Amino acid sequence: MGDGWLDEREQRAWRGLMAMQADVTQYVERTLRNRSGLSRADYEVLVLLSEAPPERLRAFEIGRALRWEKSRLSQHLTRMERRGLVRREKCASDQRGHHVVLTPHGRQVIEAAAGPHVAAVRALLLDHVTPEQLDTICELARLVRARVEALDDGRSDDPSDAVPGGAGHEETAE
Repeated sequence: MGDGWLDEREQRAWRGLMAMQADVTQYVERTLRNRSGLSRADYEVLVLLSEAPPERLRAFEIGRALRWEKSRLSQHLTRMERRGLVRREKCASDQRGHHVVLTPHGRQVIEAAAGPHVAAVRALLLDHVTPEQLDTICELARLVRARVEALDDGRSDDPSDAVPGGAGHEETAE
């Protein structure tokens, strides 16, 4: 179509991606809530904490990893704290900062939720794609995330400049 419009193929790809993202999000949210009583946001915070060696992270680290604004993070952590999933502790090296710590109850909840969540991810996606398709998904995710980062950082107004392999870049297979 030109003039800023997506052609038919581009439109199918974009709309398919948006619909897929919405469907996956809804499915994950629904299965987490039904099987564990957790929201996707709860699960994401608990996973980050459970994977951190001392089961604690600075609040800003969680916000950065989840790409949440400070107010959203603070409100969500308050709700999780009320439910006994996490606690906040003053940071010894920075009195203005806090560590978010996984509680024993939070550890128990994430461990109970992990198996059913992994089963849902397998049923939704992993059991239905080939290893090559999975590699393609990983590569597309990497490319798009790199473009978003470059555009957000102001390094480029042209998404094709954001990552190697975009327009104007030649890349050889190894």
